[in-house]
Amino acid sequence: MSRFKKVDSLAGFRTEKPEPTVPYGLLKAARKSGQLNLSGRGLTEVPQDVYRLNLDTPEEANQNLSFGASDRWWEQTDLTKLLLSSNQLTVLSDDIRLLPGLTTLDLHDNQLSSLPSTLGELEQLQQLRLSHNKLSVLPVEVCTLKNLRSLTLQQNILETLPDELGQLENLTELVLSNNRLKCLPSSLGNLTCLQTLDLSHNMLTCLPDSLTKLAMLDCSNNQLTGVPASLSEMVALEQLYLRHNKLRLLPKLPASNLKELYLGNNQIEVLEVENLAGLAAISLLELRDNKIKDLPEQITLLSTLSRLDLTNNDIANLSASVSLLPNLKMLLLEGNPLRGIRRDLLTPERADETPTAMTLPSQARVNVHNIKTLKVLEYSEKQAENIPDETFDAAAGEAIVTVNFSKNQLTTVPPRLVEFQSSVSEVNLGFNRLSCCSPDICKLLQLTHIDLRNNQLSDLPSGLENLTKLRSVILSYNRFKSFPDVLYQIVSLETVLLANNQVGSVDPGSLKRMVHLSTLDLSNNDLLNIPPELGLCTSLRCLSLEGNPFRTPRAAIVAKGTDSLLEYLRSRIPT
Repeated sequence: MSRFKKVDSLAGFRTEKPEPTVPYGLLKAARKSGQLNLSGRGLTEVPQDVYRLNLDTPEEANQNLSFGASDRWWEQTDLTKLLLSSNQLTVLSDDIRLLPGLTTLDLHDNQLSSLPSTLGELEQLQQLRLSHNKLSVLPVEVCTLKNLRSLTLQQNILETLPDELGQLENLTELVLSNNRLKCLPSSLGNLTCLQTLDLSHNMLTCLPDSLTKLAMLDCSNNQLTGVPASLSEMVALEQLYLRHNKLRLLPKLPASNLKELYLGNNQIEVLEVENLAGLAAISLLELRDNKIKDLPEQITLLSTLSRLDLTNNDIANLSASVSLLPNLKMLLLEGNPLRGIRRDLLTPERADETPTAMTLPSQARVNVHNIKTLKVLEYSEKQAENIPDETFDAAAGEAIVTVNFSKNQLTTVPPRLVEFQSSVSEVNLGFNRLSCCSPDICKLLQLTHIDLRNNQLSDLPSGLENLTKLRSVILSYNRFKSFPDVLYQIVSLETVLLANNQVGSVDPGSLKRMVHLSTLDLSNNDLLNIPPELGLCTSLRCLSLEGNPFRTPRAAIVAKGTDSLLEYLRSRIPT
């Protein structure tokens, strides 16, 4: 035997082949479906093979293989939907231009501080989601996207917007909340298709005169001291939010279709009769936390009004004309120094015996009326990291049925939730930062509905199977990589929503045993194949599979609806 070891003369030129950050199977399927979901994969950059998906010849073309009709690699479609949300992207390459067929680009919840100018080359783009990043500037090139319908930019650090924004002639939704905007370009008035505009939580002191076409306008939490007269020309405006500003007068708003007007937390002292007269279609008027001293007799002009919130004002005497409002169903008066009204008529427990529901002063930040009358405990949209004890204290001893702690910054399920285990049937913890679901939730044996959407969950506690009354579970926009095993054990479930996760497989045999399951949403996941046995789940009335990278069944079959889809799957079961 030779004493010399065999030496690989090329070893120095070889490098270890790195593990792919995106499974090749997903890329292969994306060429067929035109959709690629890479949300929540911890990506710090977009792999080059994603940008070049429709340019480079795939691996199978270099292999000496014969392909059936369903495996012809050359029969690929342009990528139209790319989901990159909830990663750690700090930069987007100029190579995004190599995907000119994109209609949806989702980059929300990343670390982007800038955008490439080549975004402007995506001429087919209709949805661009950029919320929860670190953008300080919106590139002018974005304003050249003539087909853009929806642009979401909330939770960035934008201080200004380009004048060219008015060029987005087909835009119907623009969300700019939670930025640092002090002014807006007048060109916003050129957005003639715009229906929804969210400007809340900025630093605006005035609005442009040119806004005329909107159906919903949210200007809450700004520095507004007035609104432009042009708002009265908004013939389509139905909802207007002006909470938490510096308004001293009720805006003059003869907007013929305005149904909901929110003016809470301002400095309004007087309700002018001529301004009330313009609210011809109003059904909800919120005036809580102002400085109103009395209501004019002409409040009767609001004949369509069904809810009037005057909580925490300075009203000492209530005009009898309020009783003449024909459609008024709820009148909220807690926190006012009322005189001349018998207290027993104002007590929350007696609200169901009177034509309108009236409440007395309650603890700060806690709606005692909802707790006592509706059995609802709500502390939502506060961006809070925990639920204050005073919230739970206010509900002590009450048979709370509904709990809503959504849209906060909760990282754990509030432990005091178990205080209502004998009564609570609905819990909403959506839009928080939960990375795990506490076993305490399994103690809520009366639970019929739980909403955990838009969190960071990847698993559920095994004790959940004890919730024998549970009918509905919402888990969309989390990080589940498989269908949660414990859900298979809950026979009572009727609705499971698991869209926009990373679910790669389901067990049709276990699903079949869920005899009450009628709605199953698995859209925008990582399903590479759909087992034909899923067709045996005959209780399903709505099965959503769109946005997954499977090749069969083809999109045309999926589009026919649930019954046709299940029938097709049954026909594919091997005999």
